Amino acid sequence: MASRRSPAEIALSAGVLVLGLATAAATLMLPGEGGYAKIGPNFMPGVVAVGLVACGLWLLYEVLAGGWRARPSDDPAERGDHAFHAPGFFWVSAGLGAHLVLIGFAGFVVAGALLFAGVARGFGSARLARDLALGVVISLTVFLFFVRFLNVNLPAGWLAPLLGGAGI
Repeated sequence: MASRRSPAEIALSAGVLVLGLATAAATLMLPGEGGYAKIGPNFMPGVVAVGLVACGLWLLYEVLAGGWRARPSDDPAERGDHAFHAPGFFWVSAGLGAHLVLIGFAGFVVAGALLFAGVARGFGSARLARDLALGVVISLTVFLFFVRFLNVNLPAGWLAPLLGGAGI
């Protein structure tokens, strides 16, 4: 196989490395003293920075050593790509938009159920009632887990009377 050094591969590899170095620089500005657990607010960003730098270096090594291996073909038909599906994109975008608009006053459960139904419709489901019901069950489960067990306040919205003080 001939050695190929794609400018896009080099740029992406260098970009990941620069992002990791920038994250490390920002992490150094965070306070390091920990509280009860002896882990300060700089711990997780530091882990992410180390991971990004390691990935950037690895990617850069790979591209300089002959190009990324097992890279998919540049031919869309050979890769099995599908044409853009506008209705699917619309439904997923509508679900996200509804979630963004409704979460503040309708609540997490209602917004999550509509998001789930929109994404399901975008992926080809034609069973709106089932998707809404499943969305309510999943969103309610996540809502109660966060509110009851993790003490994270999520907006209860229209369902506040039914949820009895859970959420804000």
